[in-house]
Parts: sequence; structure tokens; C-alpha cells
Amino acid sequence: MNLSRAFRFPSHHSILAGRTPGAISFVGAGGKTTALFQLAREISRRNSVIVTSTTHLGVWQIPLADQHMTANGSGDIKLPEKGITLVTGEIENERTQPVSELDLRILHEAAGSHNIPLLIEADGARQKSLKAPASHEPPIPDLTETVVLVAGLSALGKPLTDEHVHRAKVFSSLSGLQLNQTITPDAIVRVLTHPQGGLKNIPVHARRILFLNQADTPELQSIGGRMTGKLLDHFSTVVVGSLERESVQTFEATAGIILAAGESSRFGAPKQLLDWKGKPFVRQAAETALRSGLEPVVVVTGFHAAEIESALDGLPVLIVHNPEYAQGQSTSIRAGVNSILGKAGAAIFLLADQPQIPVEVIRALVESHGKNMQAILAPLVLEDRRATPVLFDCDTFADLMQLKGDMGGRGIFDKHRVEYLPWHDPSLLLDVDKPEDYQMLKGFE
Repeated sequence: MNLSRAFRFPSHHSILAGRTPGAISFVGAGGKTTALFQLAREISRRNSVIVTSTTHLGVWQIPLADQHMTANGSGDIKLPEKGITLVTGEIENERTQPVSELDLRILHEAAGSHNIPLLIEADGARQKSLKAPASHEPPIPDLTETVVLVAGLSALGKPLTDEHVHRAKVFSSLSGLQLNQTITPDAIVRVLTHPQGGLKNIPVHARRILFLNQADTPELQSIGGRMTGKLLDHFSTVVVGSLERESVQTFEATAGIILAAGESSRFGAPKQLLDWKGKPFVRQAAETALRSGLEPVVVVTGFHAAEIESALDGLPVLIVHNPEYAQGQSTSIRAGVNSILGKAGAAIFLLADQPQIPVEVIRALVESHGKNMQAILAPLVLEDRRATPVLFDCDTFADLMQLKGDMGGRGIFDKHRVEYLPWHDPSLLLDVDKPEDYQMLKGFE
């Protein structure tokens, strides 16, 4: 998976449709400039890209672009026709000077009007793996719409010194580590989430992405993955991987949406309240979603709403009542999706009449999506039968919100690529529509 997909950078189609990506500022250490230019190179295969800097660049970095322009502060800048155009201030002592505020504003306006991505290097780290900002850093422009904070995991296990950390004394103050102590994952998390550390000067309106780079071994990849639990409270997206190995994995909140609004007309009684191992169906489904790490977990109610809500008492779930439940499943899907817009990178839909769904399949869907960012991902059972639960990436949410009547998620399968996760558990194919289905399900207990 490339960086543009991992960072959810708008596609070529989105740019041409007029959804400009805005300005993206890169800060931090541990491969920041490399990540910026790799992203620019990926985009430049289909679009022109402008790269600029509010800090210094070494002249040796200029050839990373296809062409270089020097801005003189007058705002007289010609737009690039193709490839990557690097715009900087004058060159002094083997370093480029930052662009002026006027030039940056002109670049931003021009990029926006022509739907050209604008990437900004807004920090310096002297090629160290980690850094903590000085009082004047980082110079992130207010016009920034997305901030990518980069940190290098190669510093883990190393002593906290200037050899590995730019501004080690400041890092020490923010992390609680003493100089020369071993750098730990918790120390890095504390700095990255500190208002005077990784979060410093990020505009309040900007989307926050964290890239844990230099995870060059399976051990570092595992450590980075475990760090994401605390980091996702502060960043919408955390990407763990290695630019050197060209391998990244995206971590985002994945919501669980439990559809529990139906009238159970064929069964003759509320299926959501049937017993499964001593618990109501709907409670079992909610507990499974919570144990799987889904966040938030939403339960959409409709028929028998009060009884279903009572069955969920004490669970940290969001209950969304759908008063239009009689008009079909699409109304519950829309209600569930509407409740998580802007809060999750994907959603897994679970049915209240499938309490047998195991935690393992949900976690496997989430893990596969983090590595490959599939638009729609479903388990495949017995080689050719699609099963539930199904994961939908947030790129599909707009289409899910257009569903009508009794149409479920399959109604958008013709608009997005559907991919499959082989899963050898035929119980995923069983849902409870009739009393005989319930008796069959008990056989899986």
C-alpha cells in the first residue's frame, strides 16, 4: 500500500471533481522529507504537485523535485505544468531559505484554484529519528488543512542523547525521561501527544495524521501497532511502517454498527431478545463488537426499542433509534452511518440475529483493511459464499447514505470493489429468520 492511500490522500478522480486536498504540512523527524517527497512522487504520476517549505532545506534535497523555483517574496510565481515543483526562498550557505508569507499565500490560492496539491515541509530535525520542538517550532501555516507528524521508531532502545533525538533536553522534559535513559514506547507516546510536543502549533481545524516510520523489523512493527491505542485519541489516522521497506499499515477507529431495528415478522417474536448462552442476542453481539476493539459500537434500534435498550444496560454503546425502521434496512444503515461520520475510518456491520459471530473474524477484517484499505471486505466461506459481517471503508459512506427501501449494503457493490477474506467457519452463513433457524443455531453452542 502506498502513502497516498495510507494517508487517505484524495484520489486523482477526487481532485478532478473539484475536491481539492488543500495544504498538507509535514513536521517531526525520522524520515519527514523522504515521506513528503514520496507522497509527492506518487501524486505526480497523475497530477502536478507543488512542494514548498516554511523552514530550511539542504541544497542536496532540491533534486528530489522535477524542477526548482526561487520565490523572491513578490508573489510572482508561475504554476507548474507537470511533475513536482519545489518552491523555496533564496539559497544561502548550502540551504534554501523559507518562503515568505506572501509567497505561501499566493501558492496556496493558486494551488486551490487549479486543484493542485500543496505539500509543505514545516519542521527541521537534522536527520534525527525523533525531535521535540523549540519555542519557535514548528512553523505550521494556519492555512494547513492536514498535518502529517513523522516519528522514527529506530530510536527505541537507544539512549536519550542528541545523537538520536533533536533537542534531547526538551524531549527529556516532555517525556519524563532523564538524559541518557533508554527511549521507550511510552516516552515517545507522551511526547507525540503533548501540547508542547507533537501537537504543538497544529491548527485546530487541521486533520492530524501520525506516521511511525522506521518500523523496519517485525518487532518494531508490532511495537508500533501497540502504541496506536493511546495515539488514536489524538490523531485521526496512525500509519506504522517503513519507507525503506515500502511497507505501511494504517490504524484508524473502526466502528461497529449493529442492526437491531427489525420487526422479526417471519420469526414471530423479537429475535434481538432471544437467548444465546444466557444472554439476549443483541447483548451478545454488542459484547463481541466491544471485545473486538470496535469503536464506537452503535446499536440501531426500531421495533421493541425499549426492551432492546434495556438488554444493553451497562454496556458502553451508542444507541441510535431509527423511527423509520418499517421502511426497510436502508433506513437503519443510514442512521448508523450518520452517527459515525467523521469518527471512524471504516465500519463493520453486524446483525442482531447472528450472536455466534466470533471476535476473531472481526479482528481479521480490521487487520486486513489496515494493510490493504479495501473499500468493501467480506468473509468468504466454503470457497464461494459471501458471509457477514462486512466491512465498509469510509470512502463508501456517501453511497451507503443514498440507499433506499429494504436494500442493504449489497446495494453499493456495483460502485466499489468488493474483496474477500477466506474464513473456514460455516456458522457465519447462518442467521435466524424462522424458529427452525434458531434451533439450528443452538447446534453451534
